[in-house]
Amino acid sequence: MSVVGVGLCIFLLLSYGNDAAAARQVEERIRRNLLANGLGLTPAMGWNSWNHFGCSIEEKLIRETADAMVSSGLAALGYQYINLDDCWAELNRDSKGNLVPKSSTFPSGIKALADYVHGKGLKLGIYSDAGYGVDYLKYDNCYNTGTSPKERYPVMSQALLNSGRPIYFSLCEWGQDDPATWAPKIGNSWRTTGDISDNWESMTTRADENDKWASFAAPGGWNDPDMLEVGNGGMTVEEYRAHFSIWALVKAPLLIGCDIRALDNVTLSLLSNMDVIAVNQDKLGVQGKKVRKDGDLEVWAGPLSNNRSVVVLWNRGASNAVVTAYWSDIGLNTTTVVTSHDLWTHSIQPEVEEKISANLESHACKMYVLTPQ
Repeated sequence: MSVVGVGLCIFLLLSYGNDAAAARQVEERIRRNLLANGLGLTPAMGWNSWNHFGCSIEEKLIRETADAMVSSGLAALGYQYINLDDCWAELNRDSKGNLVPKSSTFPSGIKALADYVHGKGLKLGIYSDAGYGVDYLKYDNCYNTGTSPKERYPVMSQALLNSGRPIYFSLCEWGQDDPATWAPKIGNSWRTTGDISDNWESMTTRADENDKWASFAAPGGWNDPDMLEVGNGGMTVEEYRAHFSIWALVKAPLLIGCDIRALDNVTLSLLSNMDVIAVNQDKLGVQGKKVRKDGDLEVWAGPLSNNRSVVVLWNRGASNAVVTAYWSDIGLNTTTVVTSHDLWTHSIQPEVEEKISANLESHACKMYVLTPQ
């Protein structure tokens, strides 16, 4: 383990020194997951071009997106990566075998773009390349018919570690070879699902597919149910609120997928909820999961640092319904009294006992942090 990894272990053990069992669990997760690059200690936050723009990207768009990330206030909340997805490169490599940017859309080159993004205090990510001064690599598995991902991805992982530059490594083989079982030693995040689309069925399916791998996530390496669709227009505000809440609770990378140059106030308010972001970035680094299901009524929950818990009550049905989380569902003693903090209305309710309930509209959710008194 690197010096960074050892230092983090000491920090976390000191943080949880009053709970020996928790400290041992944290130490084990660190030992199993933390890469020598020292990155991904919390889920990545940033923006990716694919969901909204697809192949229609060029350097002016990327520069304007970096500008908007700062001017909107999102950068100050932790959204730091500006990630180019596919279609930035020419189809053919140069004479030395290097990938080269399209002259028609990135005439200044990737190094100049990286310098611009870095000048904004942000980091640049790219798709399927390890050079140009980038800080994040999304490494896809498209059309790979000759090499097993279990063989292919470690080679790139080692190349990145040998590059002399800390580069966040995002594995993207869509969960086909159960990467949660082997990728924690290779990358900082790994896709557990196919590509997301901007609709309710796709989003909920990705959440369910990702859920079964919850125990494999930890500081240094995270399950990735794909990027956020919040703000792209295919879902209602309540559906987007649920999307963002669940992604935060399950410690998924929070990679914005809309055009942040044209954010409306509602979308900005969803993406900039500091309390929800804090759940995603919580230092304990435990992925929340589905803990109760009664037909279309679900409870998702998980532990947070300082003995707190996060709970999402979610109505996935077609009509209004009351959703209830009992303390036994979320690992609390039945006699525990908590203070409940509603992360979307920002209301506080002291002395809550035994359970927490909410009457929810179709596809809506409530998200709480519970603090034992």
